[in-house]
Amino acid sequence: MTGRFWIALGAFLAGTAVAAGAVGAHVLEETYELPAEQLQTYETAVRYQMYHALGLLVVGLVAARRRSVWATAAGCAFLIGIILFSGGLYAWLWSGESLFVRVVPIGGLAWIIGWLLLVGAAIGTSTSQDRPTFDG
Repeated sequence: MTGRFWIALGAFLAGTAVAAGAVGAHVLEETYELPAEQLQTYETAVRYQMYHALGLLVVGLVAARRRSVWATAAGCAFLIGIILFSGGLYAWLWSGESLFVRVVPIGGLAWIIGWLLLVGAAIGTSTSQDRPTFDG
């Protein structure tokens, strides 16, 4: 996938993390008065979504510089992690179904793998495809 794709996806997911944070602060806390423990869990989901959305921006910058299967794999791992970890927590908090919590550790593992793959992308050998542009 191209650098532009990962940058756009990262920016979108960062924006949705900001929106989710606002919902947590102004709707869930003030209107629905969620218990402090659930609000803390929600905040964790939002915070980790933001961290990994920023990670996707880094993946996009690496991929824009040099096509890399490592960068693509890292981006996929970050996206899977966001869906399973943050998405699992969001779904659990909104539905009360504990089934959603079971995928959260898999999402965390996907993030760890994603960061390790990003290391591989960053230290990968230079090729003739290296370029300083962002044309993906």
